Amino acid sequence: MTGYMSKYLWVDLTKGTIKVETFDPTMAREYVGGYGLGARILYDRMKPGVDPLGPDNVLGFLTGPLTGSPSIEGNRSVIVCKSPLTGGWGDANCGGTFGAHFRFTGHDAVFFVGKAARPTYLWVENDHVELRDASDLWGQDANEAEHALQARHGRGTEVAVIGQSGENLSLIACVMNDEGRAWGRSGVGAVMGSKNLKAIAIKGTKKVEVADLPKAEGLRRSYMKKHTGAYPVFVDFGTTGITGDSSWSGDSPVKNWFGAATTDFPQGKTSFDKDTLKAAYQDKKYGCWKCTMACGGHMSVKSDNGGKDAQYVGVKHHKAEYETACAFGTMMLNDNYASTILANELCNRYGLDTISAAGAISFAMDCYSRGILTKADLDGVDLTWGNHEAIIAMLHKIGKREGFGDTLADGVKRAAERIGRGSEACAIHVGGQELPMHDPRFVPGLATTYQLDATPGRHTQGGELNPWPDMTDVPDKFDYGGKGEYVKKLVCAVHFVNSVGVCLFGYLSYPIETWPAFLSAVTGEAWTLEKMLEAGERVANIRHAFNLREGINPLEIRIPQVVVGNPPLTEGNNRGVTIDTQAQNLDYLNRMHWDAQSARPDAKRLGELNMGFLARDLAAARA
Repeated sequence: MTGYMSKYLWVDLTKGTIKVETFDPTMAREYVGGYGLGARILYDRMKPGVDPLGPDNVLGFLTGPLTGSPSIEGNRSVIVCKSPLTGGWGDANCGGTFGAHFRFTGHDAVFFVGKAARPTYLWVENDHVELRDASDLWGQDANEAEHALQARHGRGTEVAVIGQSGENLSLIACVMNDEGRAWGRSGVGAVMGSKNLKAIAIKGTKKVEVADLPKAEGLRRSYMKKHTGAYPVFVDFGTTGITGDSSWSGDSPVKNWFGAATTDFPQGKTSFDKDTLKAAYQDKKYGCWKCTMACGGHMSVKSDNGGKDAQYVGVKHHKAEYETACAFGTMMLNDNYASTILANELCNRYGLDTISAAGAISFAMDCYSRGILTKADLDGVDLTWGNHEAIIAMLHKIGKREGFGDTLADGVKRAAERIGRGSEACAIHVGGQELPMHDPRFVPGLATTYQLDATPGRHTQGGELNPWPDMTDVPDKFDYGGKGEYVKKLVCAVHFVNSVGVCLFGYLSYPIETWPAFLSAVTGEAWTLEKMLEAGERVANIRHAFNLREGINPLEIRIPQVVVGNPPLTEGNNRGVTIDTQAQNLDYLNRMHWDAQSARPDAKRLGELNMGFLARDLAAARA
């Protein structure tokens, strides 16, 4: 199996045992790697109905065959599990340096079951693997624990770690590496905390075996000259390059999804202007392992900005990228970018998903503005729109599960259930997961992705992200009943990219044929665009089947009506838009060969994808 390390670790934390296992070659090729292969393994080895925070949930860290290879942007890894936030399939994707270096230990993945009797971390140095006591690390934030493990194990040590939020089983907790790179969504940090697993520390010196190394290296040199699409923006600004304009275009939601920039947040366009942010705050660029764009950056607040940033002078951290800046900015009518840098640092230290944490605070702000919550309910925090000091104060409470922060620490769905009093109207989520900063009223295909993908409320699962600049017959985005095949193609392409170990930004910046070409060179097997899309469809079906087996029919999941324009906005670029979700979903379901009522995949199509076992399982479940 060239291109794969061909083995993975299976760790039983209850028993304290570690086994080395090997992938079935056919399964690895069909599901590629990453969350594709992870979904198949969890489907096979985990019973339905397990408690997401119980010992029977399986927590997996996986890489793809292009992770750590000469491929462009081959630096991603994923975490998979049953999500405590949604109750269904859960995964989280991350860049940085951990994924490539994990492969350098000689492994493609590690899976954890059970629960350790005391705080524990896994130490992997090439073929040496052991569980070690982490009692001295428990209670430390993610940065502190990462630094402690690097000091303990020496130069070259890479760490995946939870902060206090994961330890406290916050359902919006994430897992961190590189002080600011996050496996952010699905509540994976809570699952790690539930197992008393503080961290994974690794050090490896092996290399990824490549079938045709000269060809792979030649492809890298060649394709690096063919960059296109979003490449210039990522190189110059990172995702902050679109932050300033996004609220005005209608891409990023405003005022907890109920507002419009033209009337509610006109200052956002200038306050978050890309050139202003770069000049005022950025110290240097930062890139993930072997990145060709280095879209990240380190920032600091250097001046008081005429008094506006006075309390943040000296704050230093990774820059607040698009999702974080919009979530802590436009969503809350907060035009103080310096405060979003601090919010980003706090989320990373506590180990909180920035999207969900900001969604929770935005929810509380909305409830406060409507009189559903009082200042006394909020522990005296004056959560008025745009109050960045109050945002930071409540963020600390969420991270510590302190006071009202305990109510918000499990996300807006559960917060609304606890509060009642009509707060449900302010709780913007799909299936329990807070929505990202891309508005379906601007990109209607996202409404279907947010509802029907196995991880609801996710913007990185396709939608209408188009890396084919030369694609002909691209349907109008408001053609609700005529773009199902188009959306399916893009969704399946993204599933392949997320499984192969490539960064989504690379996918949006290089020709689409880049990825099957690299996979062919790395594995020695012939990959085409057609085969790539078929693999992506297989991945879509196995993730989807995981949820169906858990009793989750995505067609029964509620999507907030404000998100799809019902009623439509009367101001801003998205004014007058109401998405026909029924027509759009039906077209997509038909193209995916999923039933329009039960969402079950068609048995014939599953057979064509060599997934007859799913057809048999679904038939048995109906009997």
